[in-house]
Amino acid sequence: MEKKLDLRGLSCPVPLLETKKALEEAAVVTITVDEPAARENIIKFAKSRKYQVESSSSGGEYTLIIRK
Repeated sequence: MEKKLDLRGLSCPVPLLETKKALEEAAVVTITVDEPAARENIIKFAKSRKYQVESSSSGGEYTLIIRK
């Protein structure tokens, strides 16, 4: 199952908490954020769990794809 989250406009810790919740339900989660700190926190969390992370940026927005 795959899940998509649009977390633009939200500041930490909300994006990280929503990401954790989504990963309980889905094996692949695609996240869009616009806060650099949220991007970094999500990447650190995913790597600490040994999940695969792909990251790209465009126009001040970041897209992260996390695979369990």
